[in-house]
Amino acid sequence: MKYSRHAKILELIEQYHIETQEELAERLREHGMDVTQATVSRDIKELRLIKVMADNGAYRYASISRSDGNISNKLLTVLNESFVSCDYANNIVVVKTLPGMAQAAASAVDALKWPDIVGTIAGDDTIMIVCRAEKIAEELVSKFSRMISS
Repeated sequence: MKYSRHAKILELIEQYHIETQEELAERLREHGMDVTQATVSRDIKELRLIKVMADNGAYRYASISRSDGNISNKLLTVLNESFVSCDYANNIVVVKTLPGMAQAAASAVDALKWPDIVGTIAGDDTIMIVCRAEKIAEELVSKFSRMISS
């Protein structure tokens, strides 16, 4: 049941621009799957879905590339374990990591291949992430904080 639901979720986010968990739950119900918002929330976490900016400027759910799955999971673990804090100024996000971990954590950010990130530069314990706009930088700080706390 869970695997077929996960497959349907991946199919739906490819077909439609789904912006909220409630919208995803409604789409699943339309396809005969009785789900709660809590179930959808767990599924999103298990599938490692992310929100990306659509052409219209709204954010929608998307999946991390399957081909990068193993590498991405390992790198995300590195990011999670090395993360200390982050903040932004204009369109630049600064991430503080444990000493010596910035390059590995920056590699994890690069592996996500988020189109709103122009690039990363890493030192010993600091990463500079250049975003396409200030609003994206603000949302990225929030996204990192949620990823690390979950």
